[in-house]
Amino acid sequence: MIDRCVIFDVGKVLFDWDLRHLFGKLIADEQDLEYFVGNIITPGWHFQHDAGRPAAEMVAERKLEYPDHAALIDAYGTRFNETIPGPVTGSLELVERLDAAGVPLFAITNFGHDFWEGFRPTQPVFDRFRDVIVSGTEKLMKPDPAIYRLAIARFEIDPAGALFIDDVAANVAGAESVGIAGHQFVDAAALERELVERRYLSTGD
Repeated sequence: MIDRCVIFDVGKVLFDWDLRHLFGKLIADEQDLEYFVGNIITPGWHFQHDAGRPAAEMVAERKLEYPDHAALIDAYGTRFNETIPGPVTGSLELVERLDAAGVPLFAITNFGHDFWEGFRPTQPVFDRFRDVIVSGTEKLMKPDPAIYRLAIARFEIDPAGALFIDDVAANVAGAESVGIAGHQFVDAAALERELVERRYLSTGD
């Protein structure tokens, strides 16, 4: 059993994410863009994929509902990586420091299976992680306590020695409900202070 470890969320903790990063390239008018991401390809609709629904099925259904927007809806399926413009400032450096310090690293992410398969190979930072639980693969989503219990069993960790980092308060609370300490992510500087206070890192690492 692993006594101490750090478990990261991915979106908005390690990597920025917003549908506007993609559709802002394709829709010039700001009002039209906000209508599209507020009514057609919305975060709430997208979260169905995070929960395990195949992206191809979702896209086909949405195109039938909004045929005038078919090309844009197709872009959601083929260009999803463009909704992720790059890493959150400072976060990957903390991952590197934790890894160099010998801290076991894991992740639990609400991420669609299909899109994770396309994103994961583009980011070598995940080679530093021992395992990643993907909601769309497991058909379990944060903050359901079941996904954290799965992590405890699959990662073979002692929850009392684990720290879970997520930008969403409810997801942090879900981890805490099964005995994993939580940190609500605001920025890398605040996380670094927490990691030092909890002795996952020292100031010299």
